[in-house]
Amino acid sequence: MRLLGLDPGLRHTGWGVIEAAGNRLTHIANGVVHSDGKQALAVRLVALYRQLGVILDLYRPDEAAVEETFVNKNPSSTLKLGVARGVVLLAPAERGLLVAEYSANLVKKSVVGVGHADKAQVEMMVKRLLPNAGGGEDASDALAVAICHAHHATSRRLALAAAR
Repeated sequence: MRLLGLDPGLRHTGWGVIEAAGNRLTHIANGVVHSDGKQALAVRLVALYRQLGVILDLYRPDEAAVEETFVNKNPSSTLKLGVARGVVLLAPAERGLLVAEYSANLVKKSVVGVGHADKAQVEMMVKRLLPNAGGGEDASDALAVAICHAHHATSRRLALAAAR
């Protein structure tokens, strides 16, 4: 199963694509899409949406997963992040993909084993699990979301199959 992980941000949205076959994870690609902070908010959202569309068309994931946002101290920043997150949720959902959401703590716990791990620990573990991965913190965070989804989606599918 091909999975797309997304770490939403208005300036930088990380993305990562992996293949999951049982317990085996394979790195396919990752990177970051950007919007120009000098542009109007609506223009920035369109830029994110279009760039994510290119990634979705190129890598054709079966499912997507998005990290939930946390509330910043600055309400304006939180609102802007929220609208960027809406675009990140919309792009794969519009293409008919299941879009799962995971808290940052669950992502960290799934990848590092500790829910309050720092970004450096997440990046190091992602590189261990996916040796060909690179691309910095945003891309590593997105790959961590994809890894988290791979683990939880497999568990969910096994539970559904057992219930039948």
